[in-house]
Amino acid sequence: MTHERPLMDKRILILEDDFYLADDEKALLEKAGATVVGPFGRSCREEDLFASGELDAAVVDINLGAGPSFDLARALADRRVPFVFVTGYDEAVIPGDLSHAVRLEKPLRERQLVATMARLVAGQTEANG
Repeated sequence: MTHERPLMDKRILILEDDFYLADDEKALLEKAGATVVGPFGRSCREEDLFASGELDAAVVDINLGAGPSFDLARALADRRVPFVFVTGYDEAVIPGDLSHAVRLEKPLRERQLVATMARLVAGQTEANG
């Protein structure tokens, strides 16, 4: 893993319904070397998450248009795919079974997202904020 491209050869899923934010996240992750799957938004189904192969990590918005939803996050957790919540919601909205997930607040800073994802793909899931 190089310092300039810490996500080289990592496949990272983006679940975000805001087009501009999803596009920004995609650009940041690709600049860091990742292959981005998605982004997927409001119409994403569980089978969409894994249709293109294995994932190394994911960026998950809590609200994909219809209020807070955790079904897709649970599907990722069930498959042991580490993920980070990127949200404007307070941490109190996150159910106990998903409280282990890192939570980043919108708006994101470039270094914050890339550094957090690098820690996740390295197996260091205790990274917060």
